[in-house]
Amino acid sequence: MLIAHLPAGFILGMLARNVSGNARAIMPAALLGSVAPDLDMFYFYLVDGQQTHHHSYVTHWPLFWLWLGCVVMPLVGRLWPRFAKAGLVFFVAAMLHMMLGSIAAPMLWLMPFSDFSVELVTIPARYPHWVLSFVLHWIFALEITICAWAAFLAVRQLRQRRLGESRA
Repeated sequence: MLIAHLPAGFILGMLARNVSGNARAIMPAALLGSVAPDLDMFYFYLVDGQQTHHHSYVTHWPLFWLWLGCVVMPLVGRLWPRFAKAGLVFFVAAMLHMMLGSIAAPMLWLMPFSDFSVELVTIPARYPHWVLSFVLHWIFALEITICAWAAFLAVRQLRQRRLGESRA
């Protein structure tokens, strides 16, 4: 995934808000969780010099997020129970990032126990720059679809708010 992680987080946030009673912290948690694994990009560019595929970093290990969720969620539930749903949504969004990342890039689902990678579709390097190869591959249509769905939900939400404000 190149551009759809944040829109996918928005979609998750909208769905989770509908289920959880519109808690205010749900959407920020979904958006942050959907891009949290990519915080490793700072290390990738500023420290590593782009020497290692960023999916090899611990922030892209699905078992890391599962472990972190298992450690953090009981604490959140006990210390800040009103944020428990938002915390859960954050970790679900991080795992959604892992699932979407597995579509067209190798994801190390069993790391640190195994370096076996899962990549559903391999995008061949047909063009000089990898971004061009990615954008011109049919799988990019999935990203555009996710972005369009998120845009549709956002516009619908804005229209509903405007209707609600005009009636008040």
